[in-house]
Amino acid sequence: MLLDFFSVVIEYAPRFIPGVIMTLQLSVLSILLGTVFGFFATMLKMSKIKPLTKATDIYITIVRGTPLLLQLFFIFYALPDLGINIGRFTSAVLGLAFHNGAYISEIFRGAIESIDYGQKEAARSLGMTSWQAMKRVILPQAFKRSVPALGNQFIIAVKDSSLASVITITEIIMLTRQYSAATFNAWPMYFIAGCYYLIITTSLSKALLMLEKRLKVNER
Repeated sequence: MLLDFFSVVIEYAPRFIPGVIMTLQLSVLSILLGTVFGFFATMLKMSKIKPLTKATDIYITIVRGTPLLLQLFFIFYALPDLGINIGRFTSAVLGLAFHNGAYISEIFRGAIESIDYGQKEAARSLGMTSWQAMKRVILPQAFKRSVPALGNQFIIAVKDSSLASVITITEIIMLTRQYSAATFNAWPMYFIAGCYYLIITTSLSKALLMLEKRLKVNER
């Protein structure tokens, strides 16, 4: 039985490549767009304009208070009823980015607030504007401190991309279900899917660890 198991794994593993590529595309685009959403949400929340901070708080509360699955369903099925028609892939990317952006925003905010206020005052005393002090002094240090937490969120984003299968995106989990139904042999398929996810997340973890070490070179 073990021989049969691994023979099926070897036979079907290459057939998952299109799904792996789709998963990588979803993950990379949603992470990049989610980081942009998160950064702007952080800037809006830290501004002194009450309507903007309130709108950002509502956005973060909605994302953190509702399941990602429900958010994907809303974007893919509810928006067309409102006259907003977007494709499956775009819906998945926007849904994942919208979700990740809220958590990334909180990571950025925590990192920025961890920087000693005296550094901003020192920058202002040198003649910098508030934005210049933020860009040249606060943000570089905050980014370095946020890398470990961002790495965890990026790994979660990769695994969350599996939920895109519910809106008929043919990624790893969708192919797993299709091949399981076709062969009536589910365990080898789920084993293959798990191995691919493990390879992706481990590679991402190694890359982020290298980035973290590189950013700490000048602290030694």
